[in-house]
Amino acid sequence: MPRALERWIPYLLIAPSLVFLAAFFIVPLAEALLVSFRAPGGGFGLQNYARAVDDLNFRPALWSTLVLVAIVVPLQVAFALGMAVMLQKIGKGRDLVLWVWTIPLGISDLAAGIVWLSIFTERGYLNSALMALGLVGSPVSYLTYETPLTLFAAVVLAEVWRATAIVFIILVSGIQLVPKEYGEAAEVFGASAWTRFVKITLPLLKPSLQTALILRTILAFEVFAAVVALGGTNIRVLAGEAYAWQNDNQNYGVAAAYAVVILVLSLAATVVYLRLLGERKERLS
Repeated sequence: MPRALERWIPYLLIAPSLVFLAAFFIVPLAEALLVSFRAPGGGFGLQNYARAVDDLNFRPALWSTLVLVAIVVPLQVAFALGMAVMLQKIGKGRDLVLWVWTIPLGISDLAAGIVWLSIFTERGYLNSALMALGLVGSPVSYLTYETPLTLFAAVVLAEVWRATAIVFIILVSGIQLVPKEYGEAAEVFGASAWTRFVKITLPLLKPSLQTALILRTILAFEVFAAVVALGGTNIRVLAGEAYAWQNDNQNYGVAAAYAVVILVLSLAATVVYLRLLGERKERLS
């Protein structure tokens, strides 16, 4: 094979991936940016962003989304980390436990919302159990505008239950790459299990934690289906407002502006994670 052709082989191998990214990510992203800056009367400007910010639902949606991300992501990482460590201690039946814990991966956002709706609705499983136990005399409303705390808690539970599995899989893969010799050596020198976890496992798990945090935070900023299934418009999120402006109001410019806001927030969170959990290169003196 000619050497000139051999030089092009790596580029030919990655060409399908580049075409896929361009067709399904770069081009739609560029189009969304153009639509968001396109003024209603022609030309380009910040009118769509101004209209989005001035919208009555913008601040509640922004606040709800930020609080949801701040609560859901740490909970998911904490649960996934604990589950991953526990899995390493399981001998017989480990594969069965792994399979059960990853079942939510096959459930869509909307399906997860409907599952938890069947629990928290007035005629759902929770009220039925409480009434059967005599703890309440009539069905209690959990998912209404008058009960924002329980509605928000239901969304948090649905998201934690549905999406912890993906963080769990990433962390399990990372823990399996941690050399056992480090922990065994520390144990010989008298290090406790907690010390080995904090001083050895966590530092070596930083790349996996970084990946899990970035992925889950980006997806948490885009939460929509579970919120709609549980609360409809009783709880506002940024992705829901983008959907409303596009489908209900038929205003693609403002909808694109909301999408860009979600993108900016996701990029900002990614930069923070890269700064905090990135590898620090020591300068050679």
